[in-house]
Amino acid sequence: MRACALAGFNFVKEQVVTVIRLPDGSERCYEQPVTAREVAESIGPRLGRAALAAKINGKLVDLSSPIKTSGDLAIITEKDPEGLEIIRHSSAHLLAHAVKELFPDAQVTIGPVIEDGFYYDFSYKRPFTPEDLAAIEKRMAEISSRDLKVERKIWDRSEAINFFKNQGEHYKAQIIEAIPGDEDVSLYSQGNFTDLCRGPHVPATSRLKVFKLMKLAGAYWRGDSHNEMLQRIYGTAWTKKEDQEAYLRRLEEAEKRDHRRLGKQMNLFHLQEEAPGMVFWHPKGWIIWQQVEQYMREVLRDNGYLEIRTPSILDKGLWERSGHWENFRENMFVTQSEEREFAVKPMNCPGHVQVFRQGLKSYRDLPLRLAEFGSCHRNEPSGALHGIMRVRAFTQDDAHIFCTESQVQDEAVCFIDLLQQVYADFGFKEILVKLSTRPAKRVGSEEQWDKAEQALQSALGHKKLIWELQPGEGAFYGPKIEFSLKDSIGRVWQCGTLQLDFSMPERLGAEYVAEDNTRKVPVMLHRAILGSLERFIGILIENHAGALPLWLAPDQAVVLNISQGQADYASKIAVELKHNGIRAFADLRNEKITYKIREHSLQKLPYQIIVGDKEVASQTVSVRTRTGADLGQFNLTALIDLLKTEASIGVGAN
Repeated sequence: MRACALAGFNFVKEQVVTVIRLPDGSERCYEQPVTAREVAESIGPRLGRAALAAKINGKLVDLSSPIKTSGDLAIITEKDPEGLEIIRHSSAHLLAHAVKELFPDAQVTIGPVIEDGFYYDFSYKRPFTPEDLAAIEKRMAEISSRDLKVERKIWDRSEAINFFKNQGEHYKAQIIEAIPGDEDVSLYSQGNFTDLCRGPHVPATSRLKVFKLMKLAGAYWRGDSHNEMLQRIYGTAWTKKEDQEAYLRRLEEAEKRDHRRLGKQMNLFHLQEEAPGMVFWHPKGWIIWQQVEQYMREVLRDNGYLEIRTPSILDKGLWERSGHWENFRENMFVTQSEEREFAVKPMNCPGHVQVFRQGLKSYRDLPLRLAEFGSCHRNEPSGALHGIMRVRAFTQDDAHIFCTESQVQDEAVCFIDLLQQVYADFGFKEILVKLSTRPAKRVGSEEQWDKAEQALQSALGHKKLIWELQPGEGAFYGPKIEFSLKDSIGRVWQCGTLQLDFSMPERLGAEYVAEDNTRKVPVMLHRAILGSLERFIGILIENHAGALPLWLAPDQAVVLNISQGQADYASKIAVELKHNGIRAFADLRNEKITYKIREHSLQKLPYQIIVGDKEVASQTVSVRTRTGADLGQFNLTALIDLLKTEASIGVGAN
């Protein structure tokens, strides 16, 4: 028996001792039984007070959980990411507790943690009001101040079902009945409120101090539109008040930048009920689209891609062979003609394989890079649609690289270089990277998945990129690298992807003649940089708060006359600017110049060219930016040089 003095004890041989390894590598020994809370308190009173939960051999547990075997232990406090998640999960229970005290007839359903907060769904006889929300938040604070102990107990499954039915909580009973198997379930109680949950939770309600209820929304039970519409209450919770205040300021700033509001204000696009999730682009918005598309077209051409175009509707049989019918059918729009079933393409890859298959290919033809601005449709749930960020009809800057196994890493590295350059051109400097590995629902052999995952890891290693692993989040046909952007207010947007696919080319009969004159199946790299053009344009609008860089702005300059006496001169300036490739027009309305300046500033128009009697006499113009800066007077040649130079700086120029 080892001597255990590290915890301040000396044990004799007959005693049962648990050896705890702490994150710093040190060991402590305890006589059984011992809980995570007792270990925290033995390390130090300060840690005992700060502890929220624990991680035993990698598994999160409550502080009251007994430690039955020797192993690794980490005490979770509010400084840990897991601590913040536990606080938010416990805050969802605090919300449900408050609702039940104020509205006893309300039924609770589910209340998970989400990004930056939590929500809880309720069934109640009338809609909750903003006044109800304020009362609920106040009651949450009262319950927190009671310092109620949060206790976990294991219940027999049938007893738990009967308990909730007797409480009138039929949704909770349904949830337990739907859990597969016959294992017991865990319930958490605080005061007179009991809820079903795996946990862990904070040890007492007093640990929940910084929270705020945000909004009300509707949600179908189990996400099924055939079920009852529930009432969802969203909230946020933090460890520090200043963190919550900073978050609320970010939300306020995000609201100002909302692409839906700016899209209407700037007359860029609209959406309507007759075409849910499909965008009506207005002339100004379509100019932005064309600028983005043409930029990407030039980038692809300069990097060895060949642009193609494939049909939007393909026979069901092709989708069956590709694996989409089995793995993606619920997201596809289908139609029939002459007793044949077709699907509107949700992605471009099967069509690109058909182009590759036309004519015998040699290893000398590889890598072959086929690109398409492909129009795709996916039957997204209506509740998930969000402006032009989440749509049903979208266009991808899609491309597929057909190559040999020996070429995979070089192609992946070249793609990463290209992606980084494009993002930098658009003004995005910080890129987050994640590697998603094989999902449960997939096609292809385990050997193929092993090779594919290793190839992508090697490419990331070659580029010395820091990346996060996402187990089980790959596409059904292969692992993928996801590239996300961080915008000007710190939000993260997932855009680019690189997916390695050994399966689909084989399933669809793609092959090439190898150097030894045998037939081999090419490796297929699915890749996109912007992802959806619609979504990327929405990101650009919000990133720049509508004040797009000059090369992207729908109107780059407006010429304003101070009075009608300068109308002819203003018109002439506008014509000359247009002849020089500048998107300009003249506003000759008989309005005060201050009114016109304000109106075009609200439209985020980059330059206002102002002419009065003084400018007409000197054959110059006064130049003002959308931020109100006065650049002084220019002659026409100098003005054209100014605008052309800025527009050609590229992408990202403000």
